[in-house]
Amino acid sequence: IFVKGQRVATETFRIDQQNGTSIIKSQLKETAAPNSAVQKSELEMTSNGELLRYEWSQASGGSLSVAPSNDFLMERMTASGTGKPAEQPFLMPSTTAILDNNFFVHREVLAWRYLAADCKREGGALKCQQGPAQFGALVPQDHNSISVRLELLGKEKIKVRGAERELLRLNLAGESFEWALWVDDQDQFKLIRVAIPADDTEVVRD
Repeated sequence: IFVKGQRVATETFRIDQQNGTSIIKSQLKETAAPNSAVQKSELEMTSNGELLRYEWSQASGGSLSVAPSNDFLMERMTASGTGKPAEQPFLMPSTTAILDNNFFVHREVLAWRYLAADCKREGGALKCQQGPAQFGALVPQDHNSISVRLELLGKEKIKVRGAERELLRLNLAGESFEWALWVDDQDQFKLIRVAIPADDTEVVRD
C-alpha cells in the first residue's frame, strides 16, 4: 500500500474454501511500526455470498464482530480495556458485503461477486449487464451502511511494477469515493492493482 509513492503498509491475506464456505483471513502491518500497528480480520461467508461472521481486532486493543441475527446484522464492539461490549443492529440482509476500511481483499471478494452474478463470457470476451451494479455494504469501523456501485469498463494496458500488463478494469464508487480496480482475467480474476486518486493512494499485489 503506497501513499504519495511511499510504502505505508502491507496486507497479507489467505482465502480458503471448504464445505461450501469461504474464509478470508487478512493481516495489515504498518511499515513504520510493523509490530504495534497490526490489524487482523476474518470473514466467513457461504458460497452464494451470505455472511456467516466477520471479526476484526488490532494489537493495540479493541475488537468488533458482525453476524446475522434474525433479519438484522448485529455489530458488537469492544473498546480497548475492559469496557462492556456495545451492540448496534443494522436492518440489512445477510448478503450484505463487508467493506472494512483497512483491508483491500474485501474489494477483491466484492469484484468476484459482481463478475460471477452480472457477467458472462461471450466469444472469449467478458460481457456484463448495462450500467453499474448496486451493492449494499457495511463498513464496520464506521458503524455505517453504504451503497456502492461496481462497473466493468473493459481491458486496459497499465504499468504494474514497471511492466506493462493488460488487465480488466472495474470502477468501484460510492457517495463520496471512486476507486479503480484492475483484475487479471487470465489468473482467477486476482486483484492486481487499486488506484484511489483522491487520496494519492495505490495498492499493488506482490
